[in-house]
Amino acid sequence: MSRTRFTRRLPAAAAAAGLALAVAACGGGSSSSSADQAPAAADQLKPNADLSQQSLQITVWDGYTPKELPQKAMEKLKIKNVQIQLHDTNEVAMTKLTAPGDSGIDVAFVSGQYAQALNEQGLLEPIHHELIPNLANLYPEATQLSYDKGNKYSVPYTWGTTGICYRSDLVKSEPKSWNDLLKPPAWADKKVTMLATERWLALPALKSLGYSINTDKDEELEKAKELLMAQKPHLLRYDDTTFGDRLVSGEAVMAEAWDGWCPTTDPKGNIKFAVPKEGSDLWVDTMVIMKSSKNKEAAHALINYILSPEIHSWAAENINYKVPNKAAMEQVKIAKGSLLGTTPAELLNGEAAIDLGQASTKYTRLQQDVTAS
Repeated sequence: MSRTRFTRRLPAAAAAAGLALAVAACGGGSSSSSADQAPAAADQLKPNADLSQQSLQITVWDGYTPKELPQKAMEKLKIKNVQIQLHDTNEVAMTKLTAPGDSGIDVAFVSGQYAQALNEQGLLEPIHHELIPNLANLYPEATQLSYDKGNKYSVPYTWGTTGICYRSDLVKSEPKSWNDLLKPPAWADKKVTMLATERWLALPALKSLGYSINTDKDEELEKAKELLMAQKPHLLRYDDTTFGDRLVSGEAVMAEAWDGWCPTTDPKGNIKFAVPKEGSDLWVDTMVIMKSSKNKEAAHALINYILSPEIHSWAAENINYKVPNKAAMEQVKIAKGSLLGTTPAELLNGEAAIDLGQASTKYTRLQQDVTAS
């Protein structure tokens, strides 16, 4: 199983500050504000439209879809032309999609809370379910995601959670709580890494304190900051991309990690993953169709094609992230130790991150304060 390295999250403080402003600028709000937003009216689409007269521009993370997807889509669906643009982070995608005028993008891959923000600004075309019959391949749980129940404006592509990735042969007791990271024992001093991305940096502290990962309360964020500042002298480093390598080498013994990047299939079999008892998150990456697209029938056809088992299973097999597609997951050969066997019910125990609008800047400030030298 190959492992593609890419940055699906915002990697550092400077970029994080830009993301918070970009999301706020596009009008994203909390879950309560989304109820106040009138949904964008769906365009009248033609089920039998001539796709050979339509072309698609897609923006997606590098390595997140098969390289041959554009050619396959043109051959299979008879779409005139399919072009891929790459974005490194959600921030870069949001900058493209919220710029004045037509972005030229038809289909975008963004994380769930960013899809929510785009929808609240009226920038997304509602999903026409009749044009995506392969939605039937999704797990029932994938239709009940808190930021978009019923998949009204987004279609989930991958999903997972965050936890503690650790060397079972190097820890004196297996971690079961976020406090094992936040207050590491002496034998783990300076052998622990944490994610630097702002919402995920805050997650362990918020959960250990019994708070929501979506809190915007100043007093709760301040208590989380105090925990993180006290932890800082005992860390090896903040690390969003190489923590798995550090665990393999033994430089680190525990790491806050996204499940798909915890190398539990390492041949030595000594790397494990645990979701702490206080709970964690449910992250989802989605596919959305821009309201400005002039090729909406082709966009729906592409998403339907991606949801076919032979295409969607590629993501699980090549980037080690679970896909919310029952038919696709049934085709995946799950290696010993792999986390791909985590069930949808287990994933839905996690709290979904939502767009916080202007309150996102509070997490930006917390992240900057904590990670500053």
